[in-house]
Parts: sequence; structure tokens; C-alpha cells
Amino acid sequence: MTITVTRDVFRLAEAFTISRGSRTEAKVLTVRIRRGQVTGWGECVPYARYDETLDSVTAEIEALPEGITRAGLYDALPAGAARNAVDCALWDLESKAAGQRAWELAGLPAPGPEITAYTLSLDSPENMEAAARKHAARPLLKIKLGTPDDMPRLEAVRRGAPKSRIIVDANEGWSAEVYADLAPHLQRLGVALVEQPLPAGEDEALIGMKRPVPVCADESCHDRASLPGLKGKYDVVNIKLDKTGGLTEALALREAALAEGYGIMVGCMVGSSLAMAPAVLVAQGAQVTDLDGPLLLAEDRETPLVFDQSGVHPPETRLWG
Repeated sequence: MTITVTRDVFRLAEAFTISRGSRTEAKVLTVRIRRGQVTGWGECVPYARYDETLDSVTAEIEALPEGITRAGLYDALPAGAARNAVDCALWDLESKAAGQRAWELAGLPAPGPEITAYTLSLDSPENMEAAARKHAARPLLKIKLGTPDDMPRLEAVRRGAPKSRIIVDANEGWSAEVYADLAPHLQRLGVALVEQPLPAGEDEALIGMKRPVPVCADESCHDRASLPGLKGKYDVVNIKLDKTGGLTEALALREAALAEGYGIMVGCMVGSSLAMAPAVLVAQGAQVTDLDGPLLLAEDRETPLVFDQSGVHPPETRLWG
């Protein structure tokens, strides 16, 4: 068995901005695992927030022992981007070798399309209102916020898209005081969910705080080991394969989170259709699906995921699984 890692860059359709900065391209790692005549592949997006770089993640993958299995992978690598790409490549490899779809191997029902959010990046209120108006026909919009001056932005997006369901992602950008002040207005403007309002290391302040809008753990939730620290703070968990370290743990986290009464959101980093494909399996029946990475790109994989009025569809075999 051979493992190869390559770097790929996908241009974005327009600059994408969150409270931590802007980007104009998605830099990803593509992992290919070949066994005999069969090759499986997966993608990850190293994230600086978690001290990951293209170099560090590549080194982790290249240090894996020959013949690594999905079971062995969980002892060899921690949750994160490196494990994600390898895990998803192994799922794809096993699927192709068995002549079955990945969901069949996982014992899951055949997946269907899921309505996905479309993300509006952080900008001036005027520009965000214009963007909201442009995408007002979409049923679910996600707004990137995370500054002390977000109220005009939120009002502007609601004016631009009066009928869309709206979720808000603060990217750890608010203080407890700012969130407490904004929370009633989030409810007034019909916001359906707010992601990670406080920094992950400072979210104890959420305990006992009124949550008129469901609060979702993103940076505070990586894998099943995160769940005990979320009690009393969050209502929903955001499952991202680059955080869980692959499809295997993502499916296990979904099951464990549901058993503990959490709602499920399935999210993504900005990557190609290859990165989103396994996540479609996790997103089945989720409270919120946010797998719009390919919609933000100016270019994608040769066989991209299909997005239409029904949502994001499961991948074709030529793409993954």
C-alpha cells in the first residue's frame, strides 16, 4: 500500500472574509492511497486556528506506517486534518475494493440531498445587504459576524433576504457581554442558530446564560472527547470532518451527541467537493447542513457534487465512496 500527498489550490469565486481574516483561494491536501490496482482518495484543509499547516499535516501523513488501517489510524494520529484525509481515503479505497457505496459499508441507509446553508462573508452592512439580496432565493443563509459592531450587519442581511432562514457564525468573536446584548435581537430577527459566540476557552460564561436562540459548539467541539465539556453551554454541535479526524469519528460523534440530546449541524472548511462528499453521509437528517464549500469556489474537482433546489446530493462514485 502506498500513500501520496499532494497540494491543490482552488480559486475562490470572490474573497471570503471571517473575523480572523480574508482569503482568495482554498489550499488543500489531497491524499491518495493505492492498494494493488485500487486507489482511494480524500481531502483535508489544514487550519491555522488548530496550529495546522500544509507542511505539518503533510509530515503527519507521510510518517504513517505502511499498511495503516482505519482502526490503526485512530491510534496513530489525533483528531484533525491529517487523520481526516487518510480516513476518508481509506473509506473510498474500501468502497471501491468491495464494489459497494461507502454508506453501505457503514451500514447506513442510502443518503439523499440535504438543503445546505450558503455563507455570506463578513463585510460592511451595505455590502452584506447586497449579497443577501443576491442570494435571497436561497432557503438558508449563514452570516459571518464576530465583531463588536455586528448589529447593523445583521439588520442589513435580514432586509436583503426577508424570507430566508438565517444562521449566524461569530467565529469566537464576541465577549459574553456582547453576546448577551445581541441575543434578544437575534431572536427578534428570526435567527435560527448562532455558532460559537464566545472563544472556546472562555465559554464557561454560557452556563446559566439565557439562550433564546440555539447555540452551536464549533471550535469547542472536535470529537466525542469534547462532549463532557459542552454540558450546560450548547444546544447543538457542529461536526466537521477536519475536526473529528475523519468520517469514522464523525459518525460516532453524531450518534453520541444525539444520545445526549444535542442537535446536529454538519459543517465544513472551505474546500472542494472531495472534502464535502463524506460529510454528506453525516448530514443526513441534521438540524443544519453547511456544506457550501464548493459553491464558494471558482473551480472544483472534475466530478463535483451536485447542488440544486433539493440541496447538496450524495457523491457519484467517480468522486468518492
